[in-house]
Amino acid sequence: MKLDFKDLIVFENEDYILINKPPRVASLDERTMDRGGQSILRLAKAYHADAQLGHRLDKETSGILAIAKNPEAYRHLAMQFEHREVTKRYHAVTNGVHNFEDISVYLPISPLKDGTAVRIDREHGKVAETIFNTLQAYRTTTLVECMPVTGRMHQIRVHLMCLKAPIVNDATYGGKAVFLSDVKRKFNLKEGTEELPLINRVALHAYSLTFTLLNGDEQTFVAPYPKDFNVLVKQLEKFV
Repeated sequence: MKLDFKDLIVFENEDYILINKPPRVASLDERTMDRGGQSILRLAKAYHADAQLGHRLDKETSGILAIAKNPEAYRHLAMQFEHREVTKRYHAVTNGVHNFEDISVYLPISPLKDGTAVRIDREHGKVAETIFNTLQAYRTTTLVECMPVTGRMHQIRVHLMCLKAPIVNDATYGGKAVFLSDVKRKFNLKEGTEELPLINRVALHAYSLTFTLLNGDEQTFVAPYPKDFNVLVKQLEKFV
């Protein structure tokens, strides 16, 4: 499906474009090109030639993504990331019922040799910290706010695994799919049909991003849930 970049924009000024990235679209061009050859960077450059991504989101992750429109704006944002002055809030639906109140996971991370995943590596890993808060506990799952202090690959996902709260449908880190039959007491599946999961990707969404614009104003940008994440949360809320 061809994306219209303009439809993704949640904020734009002369320096930045903030978009709500759809799931299953790579931030950068992949080594093995998608059939459609779409990436956020490619779409952004077609919209504005000097566009540079200020950071990345995993391909399956939806949500807020900042794009700089000129080199000065890019440097300004890059320095804020480097000095950990950017506040990132993600929402994840995790397996199990959990009560997290400002739980900080401070465990170093190393990539696996093939670069597709990471592991906790206390000896040689890079420093990684994430803070977790429960937003809503459901019958078998929990909606969790995740605030990564550092920005390592798959950091939120592996840290939640360490809390025995893997993200729904995140098979890489022990997450299981969630079905309506798991949460609805009297669930009848029609004969001859196969039940599908409530979401068929890693249930992680980059909800908001707070940083300082070039004029010195601090601003928070919010990305509403995409359809699949919204459907999941709405179904879970029905059967708390």
